[in-house]
Amino acid sequence: MTVPDDWDLLEERTEYETGWYDGGYDRFEQPDGSEKRYYWADLPPAVVVVARIDGGVLADTDDGDDGRDTGDRILFVEQYRPTIRETHLELPAGIVEDGESYTQAATRELEEETGFRPTSTALLQEYAVATGVLRHDRAIVYAEGLEPGEQELDNNEFLEVTTVPVDEALERAREQPTNDATLEGLLLAKEDGLL
Repeated sequence: MTVPDDWDLLEERTEYETGWYDGGYDRFEQPDGSEKRYYWADLPPAVVVVARIDGGVLADTDDGDDGRDTGDRILFVEQYRPTIRETHLELPAGIVEDGESYTQAATRELEEETGFRPTSTALLQEYAVATGVLRHDRAIVYAEGLEPGEQELDNNEFLEVTTVPVDEALERAREQPTNDATLEGLLLAKEDGLL
């Protein structure tokens, strides 16, 4: 990170560390000469996956054809978020492990959470999240050519895999409760002509 010449970093302090993130503050002399603490949480990079699956692949899985049309669909996971005490319909997502690219992390996370493995991935966007309080980078990856793989949930993942027709995905994701990563992912995919 670089600091502009008219901002003087006086102190950087980590006040607590967890297995998930670190928290602390930077004390700056601001351009007007005053001092202020800017609090932050430092999280590892994450990836969000917009995964398009052929309805025919769904019909061939253990779940069988439940009467849905066989058109392309977007994979979602529905899970309870204890932090906000709500159940959300979300795009698959997770942390980028050391040494992984965003597309490699997307492939791994998608299979772990949903049991589907993509044959093709593309990085749509990398960006900084909530820059007023977080040190956290996120990327949106588009995945297609999904094939059955092995679902392997983490010990804190209790989720249900579901799908929504491609042309209804954004509208469905906008229904409350909703979240930033899902909306951002779908909006970027739509802007890029993928939905």
